Amino acid sequence: MVQVVCLDPRDSNYNFMYCPSFPAAVLFSALFGLTTIAHIIQAIHYRKKFCWVVVMAGIWETAGLVLRVLSVLHTTSSAYGEPSQLLILLAPLWINAFLYVLMSRVVYFYVPEKRVAGISAQRLSLCFVMLDITAFLMQAGGGSMINSNNSAKTQMLGIHIYMGGIGLQQFFILGFTALVVRFHVRMNRIGGSTEWKHPLYAMYTSLLLITIRIIFRLIEFSSGVYSPITMHEAPFYCLEATPMFLALLLWNVYHPGQVLVGPESEFPKKVKKSKGKKELHLVATPSPPL
Repeated sequence: MVQVVCLDPRDSNYNFMYCPSFPAAVLFSALFGLTTIAHIIQAIHYRKKFCWVVVMAGIWETAGLVLRVLSVLHTTSSAYGEPSQLLILLAPLWINAFLYVLMSRVVYFYVPEKRVAGISAQRLSLCFVMLDITAFLMQAGGGSMINSNNSAKTQMLGIHIYMGGIGLQQFFILGFTALVVRFHVRMNRIGGSTEWKHPLYAMYTSLLLITIRIIFRLIEFSSGVYSPITMHEAPFYCLEATPMFLALLLWNVYHPGQVLVGPESEFPKKVKKSKGKKELHLVATPSPPL
């Protein structure tokens, strides 16, 4: 039987604001690990290279929860607690990025003109991934400052930066959702096959799950380091871990490789052109007999 050492939350060496559950940490580590393994197998089976993004999301979530297990076993060691928190805070951005690259390929595959709202499929992916990186950098900077080794002032600054980052992430999600709705309307007008609805409804659900998680984090940090939410473990598993697990599991069930099939399911490879020079292809002809 594993014995968890629980201390006073005000102890600066203690990693938690409550007495953490070892079984819960192990359970979610296993769940995230299983869905990640499934994503790796599916990416190979369906030959979808862009699915490395969702695999990264699963790896970060799994690593964060495994480190949480170790942190529960060593409640006074920052070697596990701080990296665990940072990985869990940042992992959802990988899910966001996956939705962006997936949507661009859905547009390329289903829309005849290969664009939505005047934005080409390739540019759609590039723009939103760059915006996602901006939110990632803000959240990484803020999240790295939220640890017990820093002063209360530094932790509050980190919280404000992190909240700004997830607020920015949600703003980008709203803009992205508007484009998804625009695509939905366009496809209804086109008619024909409705297989595009499977990835689209899965995308709506994923965006909702990420939004639930963002709202939870905004409420959690709005009262500072010590808030009613941070003093209990249940909200973390109910409103952080569970939504992100479901978001990953959803794409195991409705994997894009099931509908994005054929050459049009991927962007064409760019052909390198030589600068200012035309290549001459010389064909050797046999010399006449002497």
